Amino acid sequence: MNVPHHLIDNPDERPVVLLVDDAPGSLGVLCETLESAGYTVLVACDGDTALRRLSLVTPDVILMDAMMPGISGFDTCRRIKADLATKHIPVIFMTGLSDTSHVLEGFACGGVDYVVKPVRAPEVLARLHTHVGNARMARFALDAIDVSGLGVIMLNDQGRISWCSPCARRLLTQFDIDPDALTVPQSWWQSNSGMELVAVVSDAAGPGLLVRNMGPAGRDEIMLLIEIGVSGNPVLPPGRLASAALTPRETEVLSWLAKGKTNRDIGEILTMSPRTVSKHLEHIFEKLGVETRSAAAAMASAQESAEARLGTPRWPH
Repeated sequence: MNVPHHLIDNPDERPVVLLVDDAPGSLGVLCETLESAGYTVLVACDGDTALRRLSLVTPDVILMDAMMPGISGFDTCRRIKADLATKHIPVIFMTGLSDTSHVLEGFACGGVDYVVKPVRAPEVLARLHTHVGNARMARFALDAIDVSGLGVIMLNDQGRISWCSPCARRLLTQFDIDPDALTVPQSWWQSNSGMELVAVVSDAAGPGLLVRNMGPAGRDEIMLLIEIGVSGNPVLPPGRLASAALTPRETEVLSWLAKGKTNRDIGEILTMSPRTVSKHLEHIFEKLGVETRSAAAAMASAQESAEARLGTPRWPH
């Protein structure tokens, strides 16, 4: 079978799909097709089982049957979207109900897409490819911002915290602000323009906490960026890239990795074999103290972003 959309060339980064259906045996061909296309497939037979699975593992995407005994797929999706730990996971409904009211309910409860049963594998693969790619790029961007020393806070349209990055939690705690309080001052988010400095939380012992409203970011959400500094002069924390002592070749490999290139692409660009690229990456990961491609790429992208903000390079190009 010729299966489109092979997503990755690194088996350690296989996207994970949680397949939720009360008759998973009827979807055996779909499971085989997904695995052949580079996905790891987990199965749950009902909504309760799916929620228990999500307490143990975070998949990249969920394929959800809309109508199941017990908790319906729609209600299961509502519970997933109500949990800060899982609300970011895209949910695609599988349904035999194609009338408008059920399609609208699927979107209203937080679904991003739907396919009509009996499902057609090529269509499912195309939709998975799009939504997994979008979700990964969004997480990659947030990781890059976080590594740069900028904290990210996502708010709903009522000013309540829907997601808070690890860096943001550290910075809020440092300035005696409870990151679990769920709300932030109204002045931080009620703004008509993006990228606006909306608050400076002062610290007598040193620089303050800068709060910047980046405006709308996704459906009914607002992004805040927070960092240490004084107005107009953010303070960049020391980066690991500056002290990693990468060789010129390793720096080139990392730069292309940060641009989203695969080992095969990097090898063709730099005229080396994919195996040689892999060896360079092993050395880069060890020097940077990271374990995955995503972490290394995020670190490189974040450093370049920070350099652009400050106008002073911190690592060799």
